[in-house]
Amino acid sequence: MANHYTYASGTGEEQYLDGNSLAGLLSEIFVADLTGCGCRCGACGVVEPVARALVYVHGPGTVVRCAHCAAVVMRLTDTPAGRWMDLGAGASICLPAAEE
Repeated sequence: MANHYTYASGTGEEQYLDGNSLAGLLSEIFVADLTGCGCRCGACGVVEPVARALVYVHGPGTVVRCAHCAAVVMRLTDTPAGRWMDLGAGASICLPAAEE
């Protein structure tokens, strides 16, 4: 059975940041500030600025969820090989780690 979420479905125990918290992390990958760019949710189709996303940082990586349906729209994870950026549907990019 699938869970259906709405923007107001948070329990209060869930701790998330808004998409503005991604500015520093994304600036290490992209030249432009993406927090103002539209992001289309693959699950519900709503387009909102990245700044409105729900950002969870207390796991092994950063998980970015749609503010309307809570579907995952992006995952960012640092590994010894580099920073992985997963945009859903099996598509991901590995940005190589800097050589020390």
